[in-house]
Formats: sequence, structure tokens, C-alpha cells
Amino acid sequence: MSDLSPEFEKPLLKIEKKIKQLELDPEKNSKQITGLKMKVLKLRRKIFSRLTPFQKVQIARHPLRPLFSDYSANIFTNFLELHGDRYFSDDPAIIAGLADLDGLKCAVVGQEKGKTTAEKMRRNFGMSHPEGYRKALRVMKLAEKFGIPVLTFIDTPGAYPGIGAEERGQSRAIAQNLQEMMGIKVPIVSVVIGEGGSGGALALGVSNYILMLSNAIYSVISPEGCASILFRDASRTEQAANILKLTAQDLFDFGVVDEIVPEPLGGAHLEPEKQAKLLKKRLLQAIEIVKEQKPYSMTRYKKFRKIGVIKKA
Repeated sequence: MSDLSPEFEKPLLKIEKKIKQLELDPEKNSKQITGLKMKVLKLRRKIFSRLTPFQKVQIARHPLRPLFSDYSANIFTNFLELHGDRYFSDDPAIIAGLADLDGLKCAVVGQEKGKTTAEKMRRNFGMSHPEGYRKALRVMKLAEKFGIPVLTFIDTPGAYPGIGAEERGQSRAIAQNLQEMMGIKVPIVSVVIGEGGSGGALALGVSNYILMLSNAIYSVISPEGCASILFRDASRTEQAANILKLTAQDLFDFGVVDEIVPEPLGGAHLEPEKQAKLLKKRLLQAIEIVKEQKPYSMTRYKKFRKIGVIKKA
């Protein structure tokens, strides 16, 4: 855990620091260490068995949460990154390229927030410019040409709303991705690994099959933005999170996502390698499911047409 951990995790952090101090002399303190570890486990079960939507927002944004680069390193081999949108420049907020998934050739597109301060600045905190979405689409069209599946990893607060991005056609780039992805004639599988914010996330989420980590979020707007607009009061962020129905369970119930990928007790950041191993298995299964959904573009179209349909009693 980190000193930047959410407030509800601080009691765990305090005990874990005590354990580390006692482990300096494990033979002398073995009994106390065992007792404290049991206490941590019980407290973690108590906290994480009843998380509120806003607490899940905080876990999705956890400073130690695995990013796309972490999953990429543990899931794929022979990753060949491709740069640039062939219009303006390269956008480091989106990493895209070709890779092997257990011998299966695929195209991979992922949103990357960065870890260190310098890296976060370079990646623009995962907020893509229009050239990022154009790069993503270029790689997806390349996958269509080669007849290989596309895998997208969603983790962004939203598309970058700066003046330069708007001048270069931010909204058009997102809209074009939505339109083009609907018609791509190869399987597309997406996974929400952290934050799925607004159109910036949806621009990579028009897929045949969508997975979502159990502590991830996926929403039309951030809780902070919703509170500011709906209530004119940013302090009501927690209430906004409840209203938005942004958790994995909410979205699975609504039919927006197809599968929830469980996380270790406490979040993916506690066991990142184990989480990557499980996600790899689920991605392979998802690809096999989608392979039975030919023609891929039509089944994708029908899937999205069904979202939001209200059945009359």
C-alpha cells in the first residue's frame, strides 16, 4: 500500500507498517506478527466485502493499480509498438501495436496513464488527443487487413479537452472510431482495467465482448463532473457515484459489459502478476466466444442496439 491510498485503506496501512517494523526481528516477534497478519486479513475482508461505488472509484484510481503496460508485459509476447496517426503526431497516452497472445497473432491497443510524475506528464494522465484515437483506429484497420483479432484496454478519465485537441478534431476522431469500429470485420474484445471515462473510453469500447475488472468503473462522466453539473456542488461526489451506476456489477446487470473479472481481495494492485494471469486466461476464452459470432460486425451492431432497451411488463 501507499501513503496515497484511499482513506478507507488507512487502518490497514497502519497495521502493515507495524508488521514491517516487527519483521526486523522475526524470531522475537513471530507470534505478534502472525496475530497482526490475521487481523489484516479479517479487516480487509470486512472493508472490501461492502465497498461503496465511490470507494470503487478510489480503487480504480489507486496509485499502485496495474496499468496497461503492466498487463502488456505479463500477457503478450513479441509486442511490436506502432507509432503515429499519419496525420499529425504520435500520442503517448495510447499504446498500440501487434503482439502474440499464447501464439495467437493480434492487434493490441491500450490507454496508458503512466506511473512516475514525469511519465504521467508524458502520457497526459491517460487522456488522449485526437491523434491517439486515429492511431488506435489505424492499428485496428491493420488488424482487419491481416484478419487478426483486436484487443483494447480501457483506462482513462476521458479524452483530453484542451484547445489544441479540439482544434485538431477531438470529437470527430472519437465519433469516427465509434463508426469504424462498428463495421470492422474481425473480432474485437475490450477490457476495462481501471477508469472508463466518457467518450474517451467508448472510443476503444465498441466491441463484440467487453470484460471489466471487478473494481473498475465505466461511466459517461466522472463523479466529480456529475456532482458539479447535477448538484452545482463538487462536495456531493460520493452521492453522484451512487447515482451513476458505474460499477462492474451495475454494468453487467445492464448488459453493457459481458463479463466481470474478479480481483484479489483488496484490489489488483496487491497481486498484479496473479491478476494478469487471470486476465490472460479470460481474454483467450473471450476470443473463442467471439469467434462463434460471425459475421463479427453484425453481431457487434446487434449487441449495441440491445443496450438500453426497456422491456414492458
